[in-house]
Amino acid sequence: MSSALRERFWAVIAALVCVHAAMAATRVTASLLLLHRGAPEWQVGALLSLFAVAPIGLSLWAGRLADRHGLHRPLAVGVLLGCAGAGIAVWSQHTLALAWAALCTGGGIAVAAVGIQREAGLMARDPSDLKRVFSWVALGPAISNAAAPVLVGLLIDHVGFRAGFVLAASLPLLAWWLGRLLPRLAPKPPAAAAASARTRSALWRHPPLVLLVGLNLALSSTWDAHSFVVPVLGHARGMSASAIGLVLGSFAVAASLVRLAISRWADHLDEVRALRWAMAVAGSTCLVYAFLPGVGGMLLGSAVLGVALGSVQPMVLALLHQVTPAARHGEALGLRMLATNAATIGMPLLFGLLAGATSRAAPMWLMSSLLALAWWQAGRLPPAHAREVAG
Repeated sequence: MSSALRERFWAVIAALVCVHAAMAATRVTASLLLLHRGAPEWQVGALLSLFAVAPIGLSLWAGRLADRHGLHRPLAVGVLLGCAGAGIAVWSQHTLALAWAALCTGGGIAVAAVGIQREAGLMARDPSDLKRVFSWVALGPAISNAAAPVLVGLLIDHVGFRAGFVLAASLPLLAWWLGRLLPRLAPKPPAAAAASARTRSALWRHPPLVLLVGLNLALSSTWDAHSFVVPVLGHARGMSASAIGLVLGSFAVAASLVRLAISRWADHLDEVRALRWAMAVAGSTCLVYAFLPGVGGMLLGSAVLGVALGSVQPMVLALLHQVTPAARHGEALGLRMLATNAATIGMPLLFGLLAGATSRAAPMWLMSSLLALAWWQAGRLPPAHAREVAG
């Protein structure tokens, strides 16, 4: 990248971190506030699920908005939603206000992230650069998920819960300021927009994209299965809360480190081979996870899963930009986000029912079977020489 393009790229990543951190700060503050009041666990779980509801309705619209107008309009909508959600929680900490905050900040990150991911993809020069760019894009939420809980915890302990919401409401404004540093691209000409509208249904019938979204869904659900099984299995084994947190942390650290490695070795990676490798490793680890001995075994298993699943998002986003027309990248990103958030709502309920009716490890065994099927289906993705789709 040129120095000017590099500056634009880091501004885009920083804006993503700010918008995502606003959602993460709201999520942590609201859940801790409910627990502080003595609310039942189901109420906390219901509140957390609301963060994934709005993206289901907004993701596709956000993608089309980004395709038509570029980065600034979806970023502005995301900033407004983030400020409105966290802002009302500053004003009132009633349970309904917290629910509104969850809906708005969840929707805000969905709309802004689609525009930011599309903008980042436009900065790549070739398929290798796409992997490098999206490894950094994938690190954005990891950074915010690591930093936001620490900052919020300090604010709650020393100032109060309202201060956590003030932080969450301020961060989208910083993202908007960063967005203003980026040049505005000319909107799509009316003729091009009309042509895109006439072929709208073609994207839904594009087999490589539908297959890619399905594979991404299987892999992201495995991430959810791990998040569900570790506390359940750890509690059943009598592990302390700090030990369970350490196991979950090893997964997050491994996922972040592999994304840094991808940014360094992107030229040597083929996206489809990397995806199939991730599926094979993740599926095998899920199969044996419940039999790993003690905290050390679970730490190792979680780290291996983190490496496999952490490598997925850069590869999926890079492939998505190669198998869909350039004028439809935003819509394709929205479709991926819609599917992922729908699974985030439904899969934990399925895991809970399955674990209650059979075994605590059953969700991992289910995902191992689905990943085996996904590994086989991934062979249908087009080879490197056949991936580029004309705009």
